[in-house]
Amino acid sequence: MRRKTFDILASLGGILVVVALLIAGVLATWGYSFASNNVHDQLSQQQITFPAKGSQALASPEIGPYLNQYAGQQLTTGPQAKAYADHFIAVHLSEMPYGGVYSKVSAAAQADPTNTTLQGEVQTVFRGTTLRGLLLEAYAFSVFAAIAFWAAIASFTLAFLMAILVGFGFWHSRRVAPDAEILVHEVPQTSAA
Repeated sequence: MRRKTFDILASLGGILVVVALLIAGVLATWGYSFASNNVHDQLSQQQITFPAKGSQALASPEIGPYLNQYAGQQLTTGPQAKAYADHFIAVHLSEMPYGGVYSKVSAAAQADPTNTTLQGEVQTVFRGTTLRGLLLEAYAFSVFAAIAFWAAIASFTLAFLMAILVGFGFWHSRRVAPDAEILVHEVPQTSAA
């Protein structure tokens, strides 16, 4: 095969790779934008605000070290949602009867249906567990958004590098001798005896 033909074919294949990487980058950017905007919008609508700095709600060593950085802020990001779910709601749930585990509280309430205190705790644990799960779901989507962001950067970077290689391929195809060959199998010559 002629070297010039090989260079042109390889460069054309490189153009396809560049286009594929650009499409992947655009899709990853769209995924990042969609997920991060959705997380922000959904969390903003809940209007959850972290306790104020120095408040009694942040005094616990199980809560304060994790939430002090967000004190007084509105909860709008995935990392904030995770901190609030794991270090505020979960701590308060763990202080409830049965460790705030819904299945245990519910089973106890079903075993004693006349216990109104226990019935109220079922509702409280259910609400707390549900909110915690929803906040952790928002955090998970924020992680997906971050992954999409870095995938977009990687795709665009690789597309740029591949475009440079494609340019070198076309440049080389113009400089190579027209009769230059690639992957030529030379037949060894036998010496006459």
